[in-house]
Amino acid sequence: MKHKKIKFIRYPGGKQRILNYIIPFLPPRKSIIGKFIEPFVGSGAVFFAINPKRALLADINPELIDLYRGIKYYPLKVWEIYNSFPTTKKAYYQIRDMNISEMSLAFRAARILYLNRTCFKGMWRHNSDGRFNVGYGGQDRRWVINQETLKEVSNRLKHATLKCCDFEEVIDESKIGDFIFADPPYRPGERELIHSHYAYGKFSFSEYQRLAKALKKASERGVKWALTISSHPDILDLFYGNYIIPIPKGASGKPGILTDKSCEVLICNYNYKEVLK
Repeated sequence: MKHKKIKFIRYPGGKQRILNYIIPFLPPRKSIIGKFIEPFVGSGAVFFAINPKRALLADINPELIDLYRGIKYYPLKVWEIYNSFPTTKKAYYQIRDMNISEMSLAFRAARILYLNRTCFKGMWRHNSDGRFNVGYGGQDRRWVINQETLKEVSNRLKHATLKCCDFEEVIDESKIGDFIFADPPYRPGERELIHSHYAYGKFSFSEYQRLAKALKKASERGVKWALTISSHPDILDLFYGNYIIPIPKGASGKPGILTDKSCEVLICNYNYKEVLK
């Protein structure tokens, strides 16, 4: 079964290009009785592919959530502002360095979408003050999206609640009938995140331990979940007792590059064979 891909942002580690490997192991839209929950929404590739009836999408990155909220409520205004930004390298840095404290939600969304589409390799990196600081990458990928793309994104988000918060808070909200898909920041095959371009902030091994505990509690409440993660033995040990499925093709050690030896796995707490068609 093919799933409609909606790609409006560039996101390192996003699952857009490996959807066909992981979607068959996830419950279909009709079987998710409660909410579809993503505590690390990122590019939202799995959310858009499943297109659930209800969803809770969250991330700790406030600019990312602003982007989703802006497009959800003001897709045409976001496009109008996005379309008005200049095409020069100088303009990129001027827009990047703007003080956004008094900007409207639509402007903040258009700004971060512009930066994401024109920055170097779609990285999301911030300095110690929390300001986006990725260098200029060019205009080539700016016009891959259009007004219709944002209208479709807005339509898909109508039944989604958006939150900017820590992953544990979102997972703890889950109830029986909900389904959690977690895609935390990681580098394939490594025990912990070393390079900050993969995430807003850092995600250490202690965060994986906290994630494992939160998902274990969700399992005890009867919640089904799946996550994509590094296949490093120390990380796999945290999720011992669950189903582990190797991902045959996925992210490599370099951002944006796919490999046939991904060192990534899909882990789920349910018998995945029950959802295979």
